[in-house]
Amino acid sequence: MSERMSRRKVFGLGAAGVAAAGAGAIAARSLVQEPPVAHATTSDPFPFYGEHQAGIVTPAQDRLHFVAFDVTTGSRAELVDLLQEWTAAAARLTQGKEAGSFGAAGGSPEAAPDDTGEALGLPASGLTLTIGFGPSLFDRRFGLAARRPPALADLPKFPGERLIPELSGGDLCVQACAHDPQVAVHAIRNLARIGFGKVSVRWSQLGFGRTSSTSRAQVTPRNLMGFKDGTNNMKLEDAALLRDQLWAAAPDGADWMAGGTYLVTRKIRMTIETWDRTSLREQEEIFGRDKVKGAPVGKQNEFDPVDLAAMKPDAHVRLAHPSGHGNAHLLRRGYNYVDGSDGLGRLDAGLFFIAYQRDPRKQFVPIQMALARTDPLNEYIKHISSGLFACPPGVRDAGDYWGRGLFG
Repeated sequence: MSERMSRRKVFGLGAAGVAAAGAGAIAARSLVQEPPVAHATTSDPFPFYGEHQAGIVTPAQDRLHFVAFDVTTGSRAELVDLLQEWTAAAARLTQGKEAGSFGAAGGSPEAAPDDTGEALGLPASGLTLTIGFGPSLFDRRFGLAARRPPALADLPKFPGERLIPELSGGDLCVQACAHDPQVAVHAIRNLARIGFGKVSVRWSQLGFGRTSSTSRAQVTPRNLMGFKDGTNNMKLEDAALLRDQLWAAAPDGADWMAGGTYLVTRKIRMTIETWDRTSLREQEEIFGRDKVKGAPVGKQNEFDPVDLAAMKPDAHVRLAHPSGHGNAHLLRRGYNYVDGSDGLGRLDAGLFFIAYQRDPRKQFVPIQMALARTDPLNEYIKHISSGLFACPPGVRDAGDYWGRGLFG
């Protein structure tokens, strides 16, 4: 039996299988995670190993492919095997390598290749892969109910939301961010291929044009409404704020989540055509910022201190401001999306909102509840998808894997 077929037997014929030896062969030195900094070029790789997962405070890349999976196997051992395989593949992919050690053209010609090949010749393009575990994973299937973190409490129903169930939730999620859309899509495609027979795709989302900056080295981007988005976002340089507001700690109630964080996603469709017919004055009053400069009401520059008293009581900036929510901050790294049209000539477009935080109960929930109740922006947006995930700490070395603390 060939080495390739032996590996397939170990990991199941439905999965491509990335051998542990393949993970060990990766040069660990080149993968050890240092504090993320802006790239010299957009082709460079980010380190994979480190205290925290990459793709959170990493300077936000230009492209996104996000996917939520349902676990279809009922075997805890098979789920752990899959997480080990995924981790080995992710370590390779983020460094610009093929998903498996044999690659697209190696191994037996009678067997399916262990890389799909569409990213051959492309650089790493700043690819990061970030995993999260949804509340539904902590049911009775895998004996994890007692290990569900308190902060992974189901989100409440917010006023006015119209969520599509099949576009929400999921047992697992993987966020792929890169500067090249083909690199991001290739990564998700190969993880889904490796997971065949153990997981199935529940929903996915492509994104472009980041709508937040996660480093002071980046300029503030714009959303599809034309406004600068995330001006006062937490940044990777804010070490003390990140420690307080982003990273989970053992005293929070789940020791395996120490060094991890919690992710909330929301697909927010915008009624672009109605917004485009709204006067500039009304648009600026709704947001509480100048559309061109991004300056808060009454100020001249984007980063001038916000004067809440100068703007309307229901301005978006005022309703979401940390001062109204016990100093709660979010680390946002959302993306614009356009999914074609709805058949009536209207763009199916908006914001795929992504926010990381230490405890959604104390951060996202009160902020979103205030916005859902009185934000005039609700006239132009509709929340149609929602996700909540616990993102474990980073992978330390080639002997570690995503979620080891949960299953160990």
